[in-house]
Amino acid sequence: MSKYLLDKFLYTIDRDPELVERYRTNPVATVTWWEDEYARKLLNCHGGEATTWLSFEAAERQALVNQDYAALFELGAHPFLTLTLFIALFERDYDEPLGFQLAYANTLQGWLGRPYPDFSTP
Repeated sequence: MSKYLLDKFLYTIDRDPELVERYRTNPVATVTWWEDEYARKLLNCHGGEATTWLSFEAAERQALVNQDYAALFELGAHPFLTLTLFIALFERDYDEPLGFQLAYANTLQGWLGRPYPDFSTP
């Protein structure tokens, strides 16, 4: 598993409003495109380089495609990157102030009193 690649996806998608919308409406195509094309350019890798850290593992890909921030949290994605991207994706779906943030906190409430997953990138 490459937490660095996972975090890089969250960071780059969140920083571009067009990519946020693309990911919101078509997560499968966005994850596939980003992994196959964008990650290599972003990380300065030439076409002949083939290493496992340039692709998501099945659990990572599934969590990204399903836009499952709880699974991403458990996989060790950085919580601030996850929160900011998912605010951009889903805040508009809530009528009350801080609606998504409260839903996010409620979803991750099971982690209270437990050690956080390791989200360091060695």
